[in-house]
Amino acid sequence: MSQEGNQIIVHGKVQMVGFRYATVQQALQLGLTGRAINLKNGDVEVQIFGDKTDRDKLILWLREGPEMAQVDALEISSVDYKKLAGFTQG
Repeated sequence: MSQEGNQIIVHGKVQMVGFRYATVQQALQLGLTGRAINLKNGDVEVQIFGDKTDRDKLILWLREGPEMAQVDALEISSVDYKKLAGFTQG
């Protein structure tokens, strides 16, 4: 497993559409750990840790999100690895 992760800021209509819940489900299917939280400005911040191939798959999914979401843009950065248990939403 790669010892790094990604932080993704998801811009668009991504709150009140099940975005965090769907992100958690996708991440768990891929075996990733991390978190998805709502930001005060209406964006969602996602931190993901795990295999690069699986992180890339989740990032690809985040570009569309769940059916009711409207993703306008992603800001993706690398972050240092954090050992987390599971994937949470806050």
